[in-house]
Amino acid sequence: MLSAILATALVLQVPVDTAQGNGRPCQVAIDNMPRAAQSLTGPDTNYFGAGGVRAHCLGTGTTIAADSFAHYGATRRMDLVGHVAIRDTGLALDANFVSYFLRDERLEAHNNVVAVNRRTGTVLRGPNLKYWRVAQGVRDTVEMYATQRPTVEYRQSTPSDSAQQEPYIIVGDRLRFKGDDRMWGGGKVTIDRSDFASRSDSMLLDQIAGFGVLVGNPSVEGRGRTTTGDAVKNYTLVGTRIELTLAQRDIRAVKALGQGKATGADWTLTADTIDLHVANRQLQQTFAWGDSLRPHAISTLYTIQADSMAIDSPDELLKESRSFGKAFSTAKRDSLTPPKETDWITGDTLTARFVQEQDSTASRPRSRLRQIVSLGSARALTHHPEKNDTTHTGPAINYSRGHQIDVTMLADRIDRVIVAGKADGVHLEPRPVVPVDSLKRAHADSTRPAPAVPPTPPPPPRANR
Repeated sequence: MLSAILATALVLQVPVDTAQGNGRPCQVAIDNMPRAAQSLTGPDTNYFGAGGVRAHCLGTGTTIAADSFAHYGATRRMDLVGHVAIRDTGLALDANFVSYFLRDERLEAHNNVVAVNRRTGTVLRGPNLKYWRVAQGVRDTVEMYATQRPTVEYRQSTPSDSAQQEPYIIVGDRLRFKGDDRMWGGGKVTIDRSDFASRSDSMLLDQIAGFGVLVGNPSVEGRGRTTTGDAVKNYTLVGTRIELTLAQRDIRAVKALGQGKATGADWTLTADTIDLHVANRQLQQTFAWGDSLRPHAISTLYTIQADSMAIDSPDELLKESRSFGKAFSTAKRDSLTPPKETDWITGDTLTARFVQEQDSTASRPRSRLRQIVSLGSARALTHHPEKNDTTHTGPAINYSRGHQIDVTMLADRIDRVIVAGKADGVHLEPRPVVPVDSLKRAHADSTRPAPAVPPTPPPPPRANR
């Protein structure tokens, strides 16, 4: 009889986030409490219930469920024990034990905690969670804090989305949230998705500012698209500090500041600052600059170095690179080209254009240089081997100077070199091959014994006077 009376009459001032979001403590009404008790401690009353407690927040859709509960009047604390489930329009929380502290509007959940943000779809799982609700005169934004390496499914979904978006899986020793759009992590933080992964000691994600930061040995890996049949081109980026540009909870740019190093499927780029632009989960553009560490790109056949650099790679297909300030580039015909036959070109600016061709040793296409143009104080040293050279005398060598030099490739060989503006240079053909017969005659002449010196003729007789 007592439990029925208490279940009907008990109304507690227990703050739960309301549908209106006005931050007022809602009136919790007990709907079901098979067993109940109460006790007096001085002027304060303590309430206890068990056997499957069900309650709701008056005037809203918020519900509370637990195996048992206790409310302590002196400390203004409410404990929920066993299969705790709290549901409202903004949060769905499950745990084995929950304490709600009414004085500072704080909720603490322990043991198998699962918290779902119903507005974004973000899910937190871990051993504990502290939750600070909105309260007038106390705080105007929801805050959460979790420790002991919780796991978060960080989603970018909105109520208007028709399809569920793939989440970022974030794990760290400590995670803190403020509102729906700001997040901090500390202690071996990892972020993973099918197209992206990062590692750092700590991180910040601020969707309001569209900004993220990774510090403490940060690294980022781009994994591209994984559509069946498509070639996947990965890249990695490391630096002293890595900044992320965010849009609608998606990563649009990744920038390494200080000792930047980007590595792709067939190239490596180092610079003080490297800025990678991403769209449709694929690398589209790369920018690099620096003075203490000038941009330097290296691949199997090509190198480029300059004060600054811009690389266009739409959908991860290398199309063009532009280098500015004391630009210098080298190129080899193939992997067997000796160092002494390496071509080079330099100038104030260099523009290199590439085409894609299928690699016979791999399933993905590779980039091949089609044209390179030097502008301003241009110089170039190029090698021109004969197409059907069987004498192995070496290629012709061409050194050119001018205001502009345009080198066009035909497959893996130089097709033509055009020099404009105060042009000059030197062209050297390989030394002609000496015929074999001439070599034999020269050898025979060098080994034939020299003829004997004829005797000195006697002096002519003297004439009689």
